[in-house]
Amino acid sequence: MSDHAGIAFFDLDGTLVSSNVVTRYAFFAKNLPSRARAALKVTKLVASVPFLIALDFYSRRRFNEVFYREYRGMRREWLLELAEDLFHKVVLPSIHPGAKDLIEADRAAGYRLVLVTGELDFALGPVLRYFGFDSLVSNRLVYENGIATGEVVAPLIAEHAKVSAMTDALVASHFDRFRAKAYSDSFSDVPMLEAVGSPTAVNPDRRLKRVAVERGWPVLNLRDGGKQKAVGRRR
Repeated sequence: MSDHAGIAFFDLDGTLVSSNVVTRYAFFAKNLPSRARAALKVTKLVASVPFLIALDFYSRRRFNEVFYREYRGMRREWLLELAEDLFHKVVLPSIHPGAKDLIEADRAAGYRLVLVTGELDFALGPVLRYFGFDSLVSNRLVYENGIATGEVVAPLIAEHAKVSAMTDALVASHFDRFRAKAYSDSFSDVPMLEAVGSPTAVNPDRRLKRVAVERGWPVLNLRDGGKQKAVGRRR
């Protein structure tokens, strides 16, 4: 039996930080050893933004499958080497003012802290250390001879796959869903929020905010230091 009070699951992009998988990929693309290849990658990324926005609105899972192909040909060791620079130059300045306090409050209450994100693992080491997460659920690229193929190791972490990973963590810790919390900003994570006893919408997008109001879920704004907003009826 675990000594923890329960498990608190945190999404990353939009929830704890304003940066996202696109801005972090852009950092890697701009820093490619070949200037010509870097320029090509960045130009392609800028041109694809409208398509990526539409694809993400349609399906976060499909977005990840398509977007992570852009890492094809990048070396795993090089990606890991740039992780610290990525954190200090892109992630750290984008952390919401109330994010650390929210996580520390759950730690003080005895919760096991789990980051559940569709981001790729090589970008997350410094994030885990900064916030002090106990464990990580994330996506991983497939490599051949240390070179990214552009494919993602199954199961791809998004939508209901997040729920499966969370369920596995609860079972391993001998907790039921009512001893779990979850935090996310995105409508695509409604299954993640529905899977726990204490869901919270954080900096929610328009569609998630509507769901939160209808169901009476707490709504937090970490951009303003973690203020809780009024919610509607609880179902």
